[in-house]
Amino acid sequence: MPAESDVEALFVYDGGRFVPTEYARGPWSPDALHGGPVAALVARTVESCVPEAPMLVTRLTIELLRPVPLAPLSVSATVSRPGRKVQVVEARISAGGRDVAWGRAVRIRLWPPGQDRAGLPDPRGGPVPGRHGGAPPGPDAGHRSPEPLGGYRAFHNHGAEMRFVVGEFASRGPSAVWVRLARPVVPGEAPTPLQRAAAAADFGNGVSSELDFARFSFINPDLSVHLWRQPVGEWVCLEASTAIGAPGVGVAQSALWDTEGPVGRSLQSLVIDSRGAP
Repeated sequence: MPAESDVEALFVYDGGRFVPTEYARGPWSPDALHGGPVAALVARTVESCVPEAPMLVTRLTIELLRPVPLAPLSVSATVSRPGRKVQVVEARISAGGRDVAWGRAVRIRLWPPGQDRAGLPDPRGGPVPGRHGGAPPGPDAGHRSPEPLGGYRAFHNHGAEMRFVVGEFASRGPSAVWVRLARPVVPGEAPTPLQRAAAAADFGNGVSSELDFARFSFINPDLSVHLWRQPVGEWVCLEASTAIGAPGVGVAQSALWDTEGPVGRSLQSLVIDSRGAP
């Protein structure tokens, strides 16, 4: 059973396992988690393998093997590829003795503070291709949008705050939306930049839908987040778009921003079905 709703976090730690609260639920079913909290938990698990020298997670990939239930979750992580400059950390989340999600992170060593950085560009500068051709309007310029799915307390309506600056849930096509965690991943612990980016990035398919929520589902079995620097502050912006390809298949992609500039990209594969289809 999920943790009680008066717990102001996505998960609570109990007996060596992480128990989801209702703030972690997803839009497609009240009995399964949103991918964002799962991605944030994978990020936290990866970060538990602390490197000896400062490193940046430049890629975090989450494989959602099956719907992640509202049930106690066991997590583990190991450094599968050690190295001084590049490392790979693998994470696993299981429920009831079955794996429900895998994670793999690539992290790259950072230059020490005293090393000469002359000739390197400012990592916050330079627009990336997107709907605006430059930085999107900030979160203060955004507005909330009614959610088309899930008439119950869940991640997309109570676990996260969303402010659209382009588009909204009810409209089809590309959008730009600022996202921040309204609840910590676990009680008493401030979310890290990686956890914030991973949780926000999983909204890409939902905020840029090319399909009617009432007629279709378009669930992502994976999420890959690439970062060239850590996001700053609570807000992460997604400039998101969805492409529909072969029957039953799509891809959502997002340019990721913070209030200081671009920070990375994310991609999601999509499984498209008619609602009610087997």
